Amino acid sequence: MSGADGYLMENPEEALRLDVKTDPEAVAAQARLCGIGPGMRVLDGGCGSGKTSAVLSGVVRPGGSVVGIDFGEDRIRFARKTYGETAGVEFACRDLRHSLEDLGEFDAVWMRFVLEYYRQGALDIVRNTALALKPQGRMCLLDLDYNCLSHYPLGPGMEAVLHRLVETMALKYNFDPYAGRRLYAYLYGLGFRDIRVDLVPHHLIYGELRPSDDFNWIKKIEMASRRAPELFHEYPGGYEGYFRDFNAFFHDPGRFTYTPLIVCTGLRPASLAAG
Repeated sequence: MSGADGYLMENPEEALRLDVKTDPEAVAAQARLCGIGPGMRVLDGGCGSGKTSAVLSGVVRPGGSVVGIDFGEDRIRFARKTYGETAGVEFACRDLRHSLEDLGEFDAVWMRFVLEYYRQGALDIVRNTALALKPQGRMCLLDLDYNCLSHYPLGPGMEAVLHRLVETMALKYNFDPYAGRRLYAYLYGLGFRDIRVDLVPHHLIYGELRPSDDFNWIKKIEMASRRAPELFHEYPGGYEGYFRDFNAFFHDPGRFTYTPLIVCTGLRPASLAAG
């Protein structure tokens, strides 16, 4: 796959990483913030492991249902195996960039942590998924801003490598560390109505490290380093040295890490703006 078409985090453990890092209470609270509630039919775009779809199904009961889609066949297999028996949930292997007409119409489209992997093409995905909404249907976009970059106290050498790593992921693999700040512009430009924007903390890590955060962040560093090993050549000890130092920093209860989450919702316009 090319950088434009591939998924930066693609690896055999990706479904597990997504499952481990997903906080059901946070997802449910964010869904209610977006206006999702009982009786609604929801499309979970980029459903990953299926855990989010299962949580959303609880929010839309009674009377609602959720269709979770992802282009990763292994993730859909994981979702069906793990959450396929959840009432009101079904899964399908689909690409958000292609027609979703066969899935029918939805009261809401939910896309959480999807557009950050489409620095180029995010607006087209929003436009395409909006076509799956019923008239007055609700688009729910949730993504991170200044993603992976806020840590203290991180040594200047480590911080410089981290910034170069994120920049390389953006240029070569279509990653967008600033996806969150663009969400309002997407909905506004497409003519969505009653747009609302909220900002809440996502990564908020201090004190003793939770196993879920440990697994998630170390996997992020591992995957990014495989994509750009040349960035570690001048760091003392190379990649092994960097990984050792970051791991020590991250396990220090005195460190502080955070990332803001932008939650943007709006109602589908009568006609969508031309592409």
